Amino acid sequence: MSMNSFGHLFRVTTWGESHGPALGATVDGCPPNVPLDPAILQHWLDRRRPGQNKHTTQRNEPDAVKILSGVFEGKSTGTPIQLMIENTDQRSKDYGDIAQTFRPGHADITYFQKYGNRDYRGGGRSSARETAARVAAGGVARAAIQALVPGMQITGYMTQMGEMEIDRTRFDWDAIGQNDFWIPDAAAVQDWENYLLGLRKAHDSVGAVVEVVARGVPAGIGAPVYSKLDTDLAAAMMSINAVKAVEIGEGMNAARLKGSQNADEIFMGNDGQPVYSSNHAGGILGGISTGQDVVVRFAVKPTSSILTPRQSIRKDGSAAEVITKGRHDPCVGIRAVPVAEAMMACVILDHLLLHRGQIGTNQGTIGA
Repeated sequence: MSMNSFGHLFRVTTWGESHGPALGATVDGCPPNVPLDPAILQHWLDRRRPGQNKHTTQRNEPDAVKILSGVFEGKSTGTPIQLMIENTDQRSKDYGDIAQTFRPGHADITYFQKYGNRDYRGGGRSSARETAARVAAGGVARAAIQALVPGMQITGYMTQMGEMEIDRTRFDWDAIGQNDFWIPDAAAVQDWENYLLGLRKAHDSVGAVVEVVARGVPAGIGAPVYSKLDTDLAAAMMSINAVKAVEIGEGMNAARLKGSQNADEIFMGNDGQPVYSSNHAGGILGGISTGQDVVVRFAVKPTSSILTPRQSIRKDGSAAEVITKGRHDPCVGIRAVPVAEAMMACVILDHLLLHRGQIGTNQGTIGA
């Protein structure tokens, strides 16, 4: 029984470990004749790649992706696409001290309890390094989306890092890709940098909130009851390492609202299409997209690998004090942004294909 795959028609299986020779993904269900080559995928991997700035892990991996199958003469063939990313900068010796010790906040103890063994070198399969394979698969999904729904855009950004929160009145889409934190406010970057630098000097880490928005999603994708678009999006985001909570649209804040505030009023637009007064629903009603922006948000816990001593136990049950050596992200939320975009792309493409297979084009016409 495999638990390393996700998706229905567009199906992704990731493989490999943090300190193994390579990791990657097998992508099945990509439509044929989608323009695809390593450079297209590398663009997205470079956004997640470690060691690019002082705010992320200094592990220096090129994350160069190789396409081993499923692409011929620059186009997908419709057969499984095998993607491989070699690990080149492993420092497994950094983890020798924890071979017999469970790191607090990590999956060390649960992996051992379940399987009777664990790869202590960076966490093995439970490492955030696995997400490089997701981003590669997400690049395939983005290419297919552009072929099916030209103009759709998927953009992720951080909205919170510990005590730092964005001011939505200063939201600037163009600023997101111009700073190390993926925040939509250029004026706030220095404050965020100073805050994270203070945490690093204190040998500590911090959590974050990441938001990802898909603009240009057509109405009608998703299906009741067990394959809702928001159900699959929530599962996809929750599967990302260190994610502890997921929201769609207004999310948990909806509990504070009255029905008169939360329901998005509907009007007919000048183009004969429905328009909404607001988007508390996050672009999804009854599990089906409305045509508005699809908005997903998730919380990432603080990095558990810190130099501050923490109490734990060894395999033999004896007490231990743990200081986690190695190269780690002080805030994993930073590099979670490209991963969130990749997961959004994979789920939306999957539902576009499901919709095309069952419905073809939407059957209901408003105003006819």
